[in-house]
Amino acid sequence: MSVTGIERLPGHAVHCDHDAGPTPEQKPLPPAMARKPVDQKSPAQWAYERLILYIQNFEEKLDKDHEVAMGFVGGDAGVLRVEGLGYFDPDIVTFYGSEMNGTKTQLVQHVSQLNVMLKAMPRPTEEKDEEPYRIGFRLAREFEQDQEATPDTK
Repeated sequence: MSVTGIERLPGHAVHCDHDAGPTPEQKPLPPAMARKPVDQKSPAQWAYERLILYIQNFEEKLDKDHEVAMGFVGGDAGVLRVEGLGYFDPDIVTFYGSEMNGTKTQLVQHVSQLNVMLKAMPRPTEEKDEEPYRIGFRLAREFEQDQEATPDTK
C-alpha cells in the first residue's frame, strides 16, 4: 500500500517479546493482495485475505507436531482444525475443518461477527510421520495464483 509513493505498513502491533518477529500488521502486504485497492474489495474478500496472513504467520511459529486450529469467540462452536477458508461476497467468510474428535465442521460467519482465536493444536497421532499440513501457505499460494490469472482491474 502506498501513500504518495512511500510504502506504508497495513497496520500496527506492539509486542512484549522482542524476539517475536514481525506480524502481519508489521509487514508490507504481499504484491498479490496489494494489487487491488482495499476500497475495491468487499468486506468478505478483505477479511479473507487478512485471515490468510494471520494463519500463515501463526504457522511459521509452529513445530512439526502442531497445526493451526481456531477457537471461535462468543459462541459454543469449539475448536476447529483449519482445513479450508473461503468467502462469499459481499460479507460472508466460511471456515472448513474438523473438530479434535474428527467430526467435519464448517462455520459460516458474517464479517461483522468475525472473532477468531488461532491455537496450536496437536496433530493426530496417525499423522505424526507425515509432513504438517500448513493451510496458511496453501491459501496464500492459491490466492497468488488466482490474482495472476485475473486481469488487473485498476
